[in-house]
Amino acid sequence: VYRHISVILCSYAASSKIEPFYKGGKVQISKDEKYIFCTCGSRVNVLEISTGKIIHSVEHDDQEDITSFALSCDDELLVTASRALLLKQWDWRQAQCTRSWKAIHTVPVASMTFDCTSTLLATGGCDGTIKLWDVVKQYCTHNLKGSSGVVHLVQFHPDINRLQLFSSSLDCGIRLWDLRSSQCVCVLQSHYSAVTSLSFSSDGDTMISSGRDKICTVWDLKNRKAKRTVPVYEAVEGVVLLPEKKDFSQIGVTSKDLHFITAGSKGVLRVWEASTARCVYTQNHNSAVTPASEGEEEKDDDPHGITYLLHLPTASRLATVTAEHNILLYQLPGLTTQQQFVGYNDEVLDVKFLGKADSHIVVATNSCQLKVFELLTNSCQILYGHTDTVLSLDVFKKGAVFASCAKDKSVRVWHMDSDSGQVRCVAQGSSHTNAVGSITCSRIKASFIVSGSQDCTVKVWDLPADLSPTGTDIHQLTARTTEKAHDKDVNSVAVSPNDKLLASGSQDRTAKLWSLAGEGNLGLLGVFRGHRRGIWAVCFSPVDQVLATSSADGTTKLWSLQDFSCLKTFEGHDASVLKVIFVSRGTQLLTSGSDGLVKLWTIKTNECVKTLDAHQDKVWGLHASRKDDKMVTGSADSNITVWAVSVNLTLIPFYFSLLRYCVVWNTNARNCLDAQAVLQVLLTHLPPEELLQYQGARTHLEGLIPYTERHMQRIGHLLQASMFLNYMWQKMRVTGASSSGEESRDDRGDGDDSNCSGEEDEDDDSEVSVTKKASTNNGRVENGKSTKTNGNQLCESEESSEDEDMEDDVKKQIKTVKRLPVSQCEALAS
Repeated sequence: VYRHISVILCSYAASSKIEPFYKGGKVQISKDEKYIFCTCGSRVNVLEISTGKIIHSVEHDDQEDITSFALSCDDELLVTASRALLLKQWDWRQAQCTRSWKAIHTVPVASMTFDCTSTLLATGGCDGTIKLWDVVKQYCTHNLKGSSGVVHLVQFHPDINRLQLFSSSLDCGIRLWDLRSSQCVCVLQSHYSAVTSLSFSSDGDTMISSGRDKICTVWDLKNRKAKRTVPVYEAVEGVVLLPEKKDFSQIGVTSKDLHFITAGSKGVLRVWEASTARCVYTQNHNSAVTPASEGEEEKDDDPHGITYLLHLPTASRLATVTAEHNILLYQLPGLTTQQQFVGYNDEVLDVKFLGKADSHIVVATNSCQLKVFELLTNSCQILYGHTDTVLSLDVFKKGAVFASCAKDKSVRVWHMDSDSGQVRCVAQGSSHTNAVGSITCSRIKASFIVSGSQDCTVKVWDLPADLSPTGTDIHQLTARTTEKAHDKDVNSVAVSPNDKLLASGSQDRTAKLWSLAGEGNLGLLGVFRGHRRGIWAVCFSPVDQVLATSSADGTTKLWSLQDFSCLKTFEGHDASVLKVIFVSRGTQLLTSGSDGLVKLWTIKTNECVKTLDAHQDKVWGLHASRKDDKMVTGSADSNITVWAVSVNLTLIPFYFSLLRYCVVWNTNARNCLDAQAVLQVLLTHLPPEELLQYQGARTHLEGLIPYTERHMQRIGHLLQASMFLNYMWQKMRVTGASSSGEESRDDRGDGDDSNCSGEEDEDDDSEVSVTKKASTNNGRVENGKSTKTNGNQLCESEESSEDEDMEDDVKKQIKTVKRLPVSQCEALAS
């Protein structure tokens, strides 16, 4: 009964998603500086800056890609242009199209902008023409011809009384149009490559233009001549004039002359003095690897480059858009990073919970950067360090330190500051000869990591005692041991909950169990054979002496750690099973596959109790929180989904009735085991405040305590008696055995109680003994059913009798002590 209750309570439902919202193209920020508008295929997404959530999305009915859009200066109108040569006007807050008309252009629209009155809309087409529209009276007012090629830039002069429009096309000139006469009055010639942006001074008499020819030009608009050319030495994509009469001394502005900020292919912001063409400030990158290092040849498609630079004058901030589709917000005057949003993640290869109360997730995507998302705001930290695609992640027990490995043949250890939430690299190691495809951390404390590589080896890396970041130094790791583990790629490695065993899974269709106890080489304990194709993941049970493996043959298997036999096989995925983890305190399995599905299995019945249609592509990332109340998945479709345990509130009266039955069952010693098992499930997965809202719940819980204490006392006496029987049995074996007393002690494995505390033993010999026992004696499998043993149970089983003929009632009462949640009852009753 209690296992079925556990299934009901541990059903997951999607609680939030991190989806792609920007795949390149135009980005615009609303006048009130609350929203970011950006294109994503056939949609324009509206991102709320404060929460990082997509709150609105508009999409053309024909699902044609949107080529350009413009938001009016009063934030009321949104106009989009698609490849179908239609212009659509939207009430974007309601996601409703209010008007649609033909663009008249013969080819798609490449650029759009509104004037400051939100009345005139200018569209620049790929046919070399510019059209002006009166969006209030709904007609075309101007048809400006003369540009050569695609008009990729149109911008109104900020002073509407001048009625001037600036445009640029493939001839690299800046055309100035007089809207009164509909004539091009002049062409400003200075650039030899595409002009990317224009910025105007407050009086409207000075303009700065930037280009991909690595220069910026300062223009006198009164004389319509260039005053100065500033060599910037990078392809410039955006330029912003700094506001006058403000203190920007933090970024090198010491004079009252005109200053401007540039952003481009090098991925850094720089401040320039217009009168002297001198760079007075260069932004420092906080990454371990600076984008576009000095002396390195620049590339047109450098992923670190900046494609847009936007000014938010009210909040005194800057926004940049990178070629990797990331949006970063900086606070002036210090240019400190405030928020980062990731528009597109590409394939998600791994994902893990991180931080206090699992407040963050760290994500490995199809790139060399790691991304750390704050779940509350979707704000993201981008971590630089690896130089090739990051393949795998793992997090230490406390959640503040995690490890990563990549195709660059290296492993890295990262630390999150508990106060600021900032993450930085604290250690690295590189001695593999091929890509490192899997990594796992020690479970008890942050003492070592284990990596598995495509070079077929497994390495154990010892970590320094203090991993707190000190200065800019990064600890250099050295592998304690290297073992040729498999004949093909090592796809997965996992450390047991007591840090004594290691499991590895390989493309050679086998999984292996290793001893981690000694200081020397890994000791092979056994091989798991039975999968028909390569093994993608291995995972230890947190309570049983069993190992779970998932394979490309579409199955998940459960193995005994004593005789390496297959206990159970779970079939249900239509393709490779990429990940497997234990949840619900080891009573259930979660698996994810290439079919985009996540399945929840009950181990006792081999039954798939829940199928989550999570993604449209391979689900590489699968991780459960430390309390099993949340789960996160990441897929090759670039979506990240956070799932939470969903409790059906309509079943609460049933649970309350069940609680009353537990109180009655607990009064009888023969039924107390079942009562405590059901009670454990209820108190683990059901919030106490929901139980206490029913009248009489507190009285029932108080009634549990005296009987539970009486059961504990009785079990204590039985346990002492069993120790006496164990002692007598061992003495009888020693008397009749031919081996020495020292061998008998090794067989028994008693005499080292330190392992019961969960701490690592300093005695190497005793560690080997305990490891040997963990792989041979603990967690016996009877009739295909595994016997649960957690840390405390392991200690008790070492002290219990090995006589298989021990009386059944003593065994049953000893097991009862594992199920008594007295502290939880007392806490609720108080």
